[in-house]
Amino acid sequence: MSELLSSIRSHPAIARTGKVVSPSDRQISSLIGYLRQLLFPGFIGPVLATEEQVEDHVAQLTGEVTRLLLSECEAAFRYWRADGEVGDPQLIDPGLEAACIEKAEAATSAFLKTIPRVRELLALDVQAAFDGDPAARHLDEIILCYPSVRALSVFRLAHELFQLQVPVLPRMLCEAVHRETGIDIHPGATIGKSFFIDHGTGVVIGETVHIGDRCKIYQGVTLGARSFPKDDQGRVTKGLHRHPTLEDDVVVYAGATILGGDTVIGARTEVAGGVFVTSSVPSDHFVAAPKARTRLISREQ
Repeated sequence: MSELLSSIRSHPAIARTGKVVSPSDRQISSLIGYLRQLLFPGFIGPVLATEEQVEDHVAQLTGEVTRLLLSECEAAFRYWRADGEVGDPQLIDPGLEAACIEKAEAATSAFLKTIPRVRELLALDVQAAFDGDPAARHLDEIILCYPSVRALSVFRLAHELFQLQVPVLPRMLCEAVHRETGIDIHPGATIGKSFFIDHGTGVVIGETVHIGDRCKIYQGVTLGARSFPKDDQGRVTKGLHRHPTLEDDVVVYAGATILGGDTVIGARTEVAGGVFVTSSVPSDHFVAAPKARTRLISREQ
């Protein structure tokens, strides 16, 4: 035990003590559950047989979301000391404490107003999945079964919190659904209307990705960075635009990798599976790698 305590004291960056705590994984899981019920009432949560039941259910859920989100936003702002840096968790300045509470209240209020707009985007995402997948038999199947919808529903909510400059909480929301679906979307990414991720496992969408309307990508696609400039101390420079842009109506097939902040895939272009793209492509093109040579070898040989 003494060696473990010594290790904890020797590596304070990966240990945290004091009165200031980070947002809670457990509370975030509850928050996601309540939010998904607001996004898809009747599909997730109790059966809603009448309009009065819908109204009562929405009122109850809104109260739970407000309570949890306010608590977790306060924790996020307090933990990040309202200035973008983790400070000494033992010290809480009264003025800073008040500022954290004020920021949390403003972010919570603003976020709740975005939910109707997020629902409109998700309705288009669900329709895009149905239109783009020949295996889909009904819109309900999309909502109940497709990991793309689960990932996008949480991403679109987290993106609103990211836009409101809430620290760490948007990342924790996206990572929770990443663990469930295998779809890794940074909350800072910008994704347009009617987006569909088919299958989804292994998809990575970086922080500064821009995706236009009516785009479709398949499993194993990476929209990532090509290089990471470093500062004078040898640390990766933060805040740069380092991920690609997909213009409207782009399709990217399974296993493709597209890298770089200056890489733009033009509208209506298709990117074949397994290709590696690090430069821009004009609109209305098809990007394909050289055809692989297939060898057939008899078992008798």
